[in-house]
Amino acid sequence: MSFADELITTAQAMVTPGKGILAADESAPTIEKRFKSIDVASTEENRRSYRELLFTTQGADEFVSGVILFDETIRQSAGDGTPFPKLLASQGIIPGIKVDKGAKPLPGSPNEKVTEGLDGLRDRLIEYRGLGARFAKWRAVIAIGDDIPSANCIHTNAHALARYAALCVEQGLVPIVEPEVLMDGSHTLERCHDVTSRTLSATFHELFLQGVPLEQIILKPNMVLSGKDCPQQASVRQVAEATIDCFLNTVPAAVPGICFLSGGQSDEDATAHLNEMNRIGGFPWEMSFSYGRALQAPALKAWGGKADQVPAAQRAYYHRAKCNGAARYGKYTPDMEKAA
Repeated sequence: MSFADELITTAQAMVTPGKGILAADESAPTIEKRFKSIDVASTEENRRSYRELLFTTQGADEFVSGVILFDETIRQSAGDGTPFPKLLASQGIIPGIKVDKGAKPLPGSPNEKVTEGLDGLRDRLIEYRGLGARFAKWRAVIAIGDDIPSANCIHTNAHALARYAALCVEQGLVPIVEPEVLMDGSHTLERCHDVTSRTLSATFHELFLQGVPLEQIILKPNMVLSGKDCPQQASVRQVAEATIDCFLNTVPAAVPGICFLSGGQSDEDATAHLNEMNRIGGFPWEMSFSYGRALQAPALKAWGGKADQVPAAQRAYYHRAKCNGAARYGKYTPDMEKAA
């Protein structure tokens, strides 16, 4: 099978109906912050144990098609010595890897950021594929505020996303293209719609210029949401309608699937918004999820760093995965939360 055929097959498998992607690629500072919230030290062994808890949850493969790993995690193994990528693959879950080096201040615009990590990326992709990864992820960050985002910020991040994606395709890894318009701020739903539209248009323009085959990528964007501090918060229906409208006007039908990030939404809001979009329907792509905190938060709290709480934590993770699996069909209801 050629790389092109393999990438198309993998991309389609990542958005299998009823399934989505677990983002377990928290950087060292992020996982430390999350562990601190439950009074657990962020040691390598604690991080390994926590990820093993998630990766060995019975039945999670019913709702999870892939897992995004961090550089440390892709090199770790379960307690029985099985490397994590092999452990996931044995369950039919596709291992992936975060490859960017984080968002840094954009020169000339200190309130904006550009994601770095292109230097040496080709060699890192070769290594990660050898370690078992079959897809990769790169996140760009677009903030909304007074006079931002600038055209330069959108263009610079879109260009980097496309360069990353082209390198992934070259090395046989499906690129998850993640342009995230942040929820931070008091902006309206309409302003988010405008900025998200501009960001997606620029991203697909760059992907076209750099010859990235769209049937070999997955898009991981934000939903169109009111800013966290906006006094008028949009309803679930308004978010779903605005998001669908935005994407129908900017995302080519050749893209196999859109795996939304949760981006600071509550667990239940992220599920309800995805559910409403799939309930409305009428779009050419699979509408799926690629959640980190919105899948993990209840499990992390239930675990609390205690070995005897692993079963409770796994039940909490399974529940959130099941709810989001139902949302893929537009069949999630709040009653599912009460039943848990």
